[in-house]
Amino acid sequence: MLSSLFGRLSRRAGNAGWLAVQLGAETASFAHVVPNGARPVVEFVEERPWDPANPKSLAQVARELGVKRFQCTTLLRAEDYQILLVEAPAVKPEELKSAVRWRIKDMIDYHVDDATIDVLDVPTPASAGQRGRYMYTVAARNSAIRETIDRFAAGGLPLAVIDIPDMAQRNLAARFETEQRGVLALTFDAQGGLLTVTFGGELYLTRRVESTSAHLATGGELGVRLFERVLVETQRSLDHCERTYPFISMGRVLVSPFPGSEPLREYLAANLYLPVESLDLGRVASLPAAAASWTDEDRVKWLKLIGAGLRVESKAL
Repeated sequence: MLSSLFGRLSRRAGNAGWLAVQLGAETASFAHVVPNGARPVVEFVEERPWDPANPKSLAQVARELGVKRFQCTTLLRAEDYQILLVEAPAVKPEELKSAVRWRIKDMIDYHVDDATIDVLDVPTPASAGQRGRYMYTVAARNSAIRETIDRFAAGGLPLAVIDIPDMAQRNLAARFETEQRGVLALTFDAQGGLLTVTFGGELYLTRRVESTSAHLATGGELGVRLFERVLVETQRSLDHCERTYPFISMGRVLVSPFPGSEPLREYLAANLYLPVESLDLGRVASLPAAAASWTDEDRVKWLKLIGAGLRVESKAL
């Protein structure tokens, strides 16, 4: 079983960057992202049909795309993991994950021995004078990790890293940071919303938002109530960061594009003290030529997968 979510399963020489892969119920999606200094390049995005009941279908797609040239990463589904903020145990680094495992055993809805655990530090400067040290603990079911590894192996895809959407969104939002100011990012898709606060390239806050992109586009009284709910969640998150991390100066709020997203962006802009902008990938990355004709549905589909491909390797905790 994988010892950590964010550490490598394997090390493979090949093309630069990451091939981010998402295996859906009927389609497999691929995004190849190459670092290029301050402006990474999305070399290509592809979506191919596949049959989860037939591993040979994925193997055929893998051969057609030549995926063995790449190092692959993928994202867990929201239902396959939990991310929990806990006070960091005062133990040696090599004992950290064991200590955190004990700490969260009553916070997950299955036996902790059935969980794969990893941790994300929430750094604070010494000058902040904050009491205690906190970190995010990610717990994923062993069965979900094993299923992911087995599917990639059966299809001949060289899986190096299993990641989570929160970190993919962190990768995206960090590209929009300017002048040492934090970014609050809101993304919405068919599964719901995700709110993150990023500062100095680090993830300081992550929360799920129940509203889906389709719900937010309904309009009428229901749409207004949902807008209000998103506003309240956003304002609470900003207030929380102001109290908990006073060293963070917030710069902007980003809203991901989705069908009907502009009314939400305008509503938030009219009710928040920060600039509210669209999360436009073209501002921070070079996109393939096909992106010129992307619809908002396409932007929703590729957003977090490209974010996964923006991963930057760092030393594991």
